Amino acid sequence: MQTVLNFDLRKQLAFYGAYHSNPVNIWIHIFGVPAILWSALVLGTRLPPPTFLPSVHYVVNEYMIFETNAPALTMALYMVYYAILDPVATLLFVPQMTLTVLTATAFSYRPNAVRDALIVQTASWIAQFIGHGYAEGRAPALLDNLVGALVTAPFFVHLEILFYFGYRPALHKQLKNDVGVEITRIRREKAEKERARKKTS
Repeated sequence: MQTVLNFDLRKQLAFYGAYHSNPVNIWIHIFGVPAILWSALVLGTRLPPPTFLPSVHYVVNEYMIFETNAPALTMALYMVYYAILDPVATLLFVPQMTLTVLTATAFSYRPNAVRDALIVQTASWIAQFIGHGYAEGRAPALLDNLVGALVTAPFFVHLEILFYFGYRPALHKQLKNDVGVEITRIRREKAEKERARKKTS
């Protein structure tokens, strides 16, 4: 298993896209990944706040609260990484990510926040594995690159939506070709391993 991030947009998305080429699986992820991210941020508010940051607690309204907590720092780091991959797409992602952090922080103050976040996590992960097992027909990307998959997933979903509305069509076409090449390579390696296994059995 790899535990690294790739700073090449095409390579990173080709790797992740090879695990998400089935339309049903993609749609499951479009809804499931944001739910996983949001509920993870709710749970992340239980972590100690970064001591090197000034303590800030700003209430926008009962549904949105900003704090200098672990989730806010994590999302800031995510956005820096995304900006390296594609600055324009990242800029378009800022409103959604900001809303995700603010609502997750506000929700964490509810009495049953942890229980509800765990329910969302569990249901969303089950949906992801169903999408991979029954629709995609292969294991999730996180089994081959845990860090890369967990960090790339939200941006991959965001870009899938942007591509649907016509964002960077040339890049979209290149990525489709890259994913096709990657899937062919994976299937070839799988077939070679199967042939080798039969020879030794």
